[in-house]
Amino acid sequence: MDLHYILKGIIVGLTVSIPLGPIGVIIIQKTIQKGRMAGFLAGMGAAVADLFYASVAAFGLGVVMNFIKEQEFYLQLVGSLILAIVGMKIFYTNPVKQLRSHKSSKKGFLEDFLSIFLLTITNPIAVFVFVAIFAGASFINTDSGITNELFLIIGVFLGGALWWYTLSTVINIFRKKFRLKQLFWINRISGIIIAILGVLAFLASFEPVRKFFNID
Repeated sequence: MDLHYILKGIIVGLTVSIPLGPIGVIIIQKTIQKGRMAGFLAGMGAAVADLFYASVAAFGLGVVMNFIKEQEFYLQLVGSLILAIVGMKIFYTNPVKQLRSHKSSKKGFLEDFLSIFLLTITNPIAVFVFVAIFAGASFINTDSGITNELFLIIGVFLGGALWWYTLSTVINIFRKKFRLKQLFWINRISGIIIAILGVLAFLASFEPVRKFFNID
């Protein structure tokens, strides 16, 4: 039982969470519009999805990895479409209504969590990222027992949770300084960015586009 595996996992969790991709943009937008709890719970959706992929990578679940590899195209397709839809939803959302209704909302929080979870879980590249990190940094080797691997993936989850808590807390500090007009434009700009990223991810799912841009 080697507790330093938890620290290693936290480092991995932070490494995969900190880069500000579309997930980060959505969580920033949710925090600004609905408060820290909404942003943090949305981030936990990403952390849970990362926990799943880290488990697959750590325990070498061959059947699951083969399925993910075989269905990579469809997973990317679904993920890109969800991303584009989320972007358009944010673009057309009225920030005034969101500010008025954000207090009531177990249902809203669950929706925030599930939407980010689905976006993250439909990114099949994630499992191979974890495999590369675990192998490249020698976090897992033949001497690693199941207990140490379990500590490692718990650390990955804690690292992701720590980052999303930190990000939502920092953004929430500045949240009250935004005026309604600024919130309106934050919605518009965030929605456009996320929708464009969704469209690009959709196009990148197709082999001719991947070859043209030398992706993969």
